[in-house]
Amino acid sequence: MTDESICRLALGYVPQIGSFHARTLVSHFGNAADIFKAKKSQLEKIEGIGSARAKSIVDFIDFASAEKEYGFIKKYKIEALFLTDKNYPRRLLNCCDPPTVLYYRGNADLNSSKAVAIVGTRANSDYGKQVTEKLIKELSDHPILIVSGLAFGIDAIAHKSALKHNLATVGVLAHGMDIIYPSEHASIAKEIVYAGGLLTEFCSGTKPDKHHFPTRNRIVAGMSDAIVVVETGIRGGSIITAELANGYNRDVFAFPGKTTDGKSAGCNYLIKSNKAILLTDAKQLIEAMGWEENQKPKNTRQKELFVELSNDEKIIVELLKQNKSMHIDELYQKSGLSSSTVAAAMLNLELQNLISVLPGKMYSLDI
Repeated sequence: MTDESICRLALGYVPQIGSFHARTLVSHFGNAADIFKAKKSQLEKIEGIGSARAKSIVDFIDFASAEKEYGFIKKYKIEALFLTDKNYPRRLLNCCDPPTVLYYRGNADLNSSKAVAIVGTRANSDYGKQVTEKLIKELSDHPILIVSGLAFGIDAIAHKSALKHNLATVGVLAHGMDIIYPSEHASIAKEIVYAGGLLTEFCSGTKPDKHHFPTRNRIVAGMSDAIVVVETGIRGGSIITAELANGYNRDVFAFPGKTTDGKSAGCNYLIKSNKAILLTDAKQLIEAMGWEENQKPKNTRQKELFVELSNDEKIIVELLKQNKSMHIDELYQKSGLSSSTVAAAMLNLELQNLISVLPGKMYSLDI
């Protein structure tokens, strides 16, 4: 099998190859087709792959499932976003476990300059509804992408409020694109497709099983600049999202509630444990994120360079800063890093538009 589009989807079907290992492989080979062409001896030498995973790749023959999925997404005009695609949500690339492929149907820019996730309980109170609607109404003066999980309660309120106030909104699903869960949200899902988008890492036929929701939550957290928790119990799924967001170095905010209110126990816990900033209104959020209209634009490229890059990527950047351009072999030699580590770092820098690829395997810093 050599068709790159099919091979990209097929990576998700290979046993023992999760998103982390897929990213390692893509970093090493540069594309999906070459992964399946590689010999077992080549694959098992790649850091983190080993003989068992190499055997899974070499022995893989179920390309028919990938071809079937390819036919499905073409029929329903669903976009398959691979790690190396320019439309892939770049914020996820700064996370340790970005999905290998994302299925997307919609019109919203997944790389909007501002993105806020709003999450909370499925059994919201009137207070939670009012707080969510007020927050989004006040945010509507800014071009902010609203991200949530299309669940009952706060999620649905956030999506509906965003639609009402002409803000793009993306619903992240915990299942394949062939169904909508809960089914009661089928009509709002249609509206979201036209005024935002639906996004999932799960192929068609995947049911909304319980263990898929935490996996979904990492995308909600990872593709947003800030996460706002409106109402949640102490063990709510929104707590998982907040914890993930903290792990991704995202800003987490929470609306406080009464100490006797179980629906706000999770929010109060996040605030008390310094895992979330106490939030009162949209103005505070905008100021905390530095999104005031009269503020000078931030040098986001510099932020990416010096805050969000890994230590390996910083080594590569420093080398390229000292030289106008460098050959890949010279980077291997002077960085002191393994070839697979350099390849992974170079791919991430290229995906963030921080380096340029020149003829003859030469690279230069693009800032």
